[in-house]
Amino acid sequence: MRLFAVALFAAWLSLVPGQSAWAQVKDLPDFADLVERVGPSVVGIRTTERVHIGANGMPQDDQDLDDLFRKFFGVPMPQQPNPQGPTPSPSPSPHGRAQPRGNQPDREVTRGVGSGFIISQDGYILTNSHVVEGASEIYVTLTDKREFKGKVIGSDSRTDVALVKIDVTGLPKMQIGDSKLIRVGQWVLAIGSPFGLENTVTAGIVSAKSRDTGDYLPFIQTDTAVNPGNSGGPLINTRGEVIGINSQILSESGGSIGIAFAIPIDEAMRVVEQLRATGRVVRGRLGVQIRDINKEEADAIGLKPQGALVSRVEKGSPAEKAGILAFDIILKFDGQTIDRSADLPRAVGETKPGTHSVVQVWRKGSIRDIPIVVSELETPSKTPAKVDEPKPVPTDALGLAVTDLSEEKRHDLGIAGGVEVTSSDGAAVAADIRVGDVIVGVNNSDVVNAKQFAELVAKLDPKKQAFLLVMRGDAARYVPIKPGG
Repeated sequence: MRLFAVALFAAWLSLVPGQSAWAQVKDLPDFADLVERVGPSVVGIRTTERVHIGANGMPQDDQDLDDLFRKFFGVPMPQQPNPQGPTPSPSPSPHGRAQPRGNQPDREVTRGVGSGFIISQDGYILTNSHVVEGASEIYVTLTDKREFKGKVIGSDSRTDVALVKIDVTGLPKMQIGDSKLIRVGQWVLAIGSPFGLENTVTAGIVSAKSRDTGDYLPFIQTDTAVNPGNSGGPLINTRGEVIGINSQILSESGGSIGIAFAIPIDEAMRVVEQLRATGRVVRGRLGVQIRDINKEEADAIGLKPQGALVSRVEKGSPAEKAGILAFDIILKFDGQTIDRSADLPRAVGETKPGTHSVVQVWRKGSIRDIPIVVSELETPSKTPAKVDEPKPVPTDALGLAVTDLSEEKRHDLGIAGGVEVTSSDGAAVAADIRVGDVIVGVNNSDVVNAKQFAELVAKLDPKKQAFLLVMRGDAARYVPIKPGG
C-alpha cells in the first residue's frame, strides 16, 4: 500500500506545472571548470607612489594634517598604523636628548589595487587607465603568486583602457570574444581583486547593452557583483571568452548594488592596437559641438528625433572649412547613420586623420552631402566674448526685444548674423526664450540683424506656429512659437 502511495504521489508531481521550472533550476550552469580554465589569465595589479617624508618621519601630507591637529587641539595627531613597519625612534644624543632625524628619503607607499588580464603569452596585460594613472611603480601578481614590475605601454583616459607589459613569456592568455554578439540576459562572470581579495569570482547576467556614459564608449551593463579592485578585470561569457573590461559601478555606498559597467572588448582592442604600435591613440575630429534633437524640436521642423544637432562650429576646424553650420543636423557620417549625438564622436573618432569623408546634413528643409577632411582630435580653445549693448528693437508679435550682435560675439559663436534677446514676454516666455539667448533664424530664414528680424516676425502668420533657431551658451535648439500666443 505504501509503495502504491509513493508511486501515486510521484505521478501527481509529474503533472504539476512547476516541475519544468524545478528541472531548469537543477540545470543551472556550474562555472567551476570554466573558472579553473580562465582563472590563471587574470592578474592582480598593485600600484605605488613615492611620497616625501618630513622631518618627523611623516609623509608631507600627514605632516600638514599633524600641524593642523596641533593648532586646534594642542596635541600631536594620533599615530596611524604604518604599513611599512614601525618607524625608528629618533637616536638619542650623548646628553640623553632625542636628536631630530632631518628629512628622510622619499618613501614608496601603496597607492591602490586593481585587476587585469593577460592578452598575449609574452606579457601584455589589459587593464583600466584609472588603475595605473599617476603610479610611480606597477606590480603585477599572477595566480601562482609570482610578482613582476609592470611598464605602461600606453594609456587612453577617454576610453579608460591601458596596456601594461611584464618581462616574462609562456603566460596563459585570455581568449578574446566578440562583444557585438552579447545578448541581454546571458550569463557572465567577473574575476578580479575586489578590496584586494585576489581571484574573486562573481556571476550575473547582462542587464543592458550600449549604455551611454561617455563620448566614446557604449558600455555593457551587468548585475555582476563588481567592487573597488575589480577595475580592469575581465567580463567573461560562458565560453570562457572575455567580452568586456569591468570599469565602473553605480553606487552611493562605494560597493556593489548590482549595477556595473564594462568596456566592450571590441572597443578596447581597437584602442590596444594603437597603444601597442605607438603608445597613444589618435582620433579623428570634425570640430563641432553637438547634442541630441528632442521630439518637440523634431516635430517643429518636420523630422524624426534622430541625428546630431550642431550647436556650434569651432573656428578653423574641418567642419568650418567644409561649410557645416550651426543648426545643421548631422544624419550620417561616411554612410553610418547617426541615431543619437553620441554616435557621431565614435564614428569620427575611429576615422584616421587626413581621411576624406562625407557628412550628410539636414539644413532648412533639405538634405545635402558635404565633403570634409577629418583632422586629429585636439582640445578646443575658447575665447571669452565681449558683449556690446546697442539700443534694443522691440518685436511685439513674439513679445521679444532684441539687439544686434557685436562682431566679436558673432566671431566667438561662429555665426554670420543673429540677434541677442534683451527682453522676453508673452509668447516668448511661454516658449522659454530668455534674456541673453541668441536668435539666428526664423523658420528657414537666417537672421542678419535686429531690423531684419523685426521684418521677418512682422510677416509671420498669427494662425500658424513658427519656429526660431536659438542659441543658449554652446547649446542650439529649435523653438516652436506662435505669434501672439
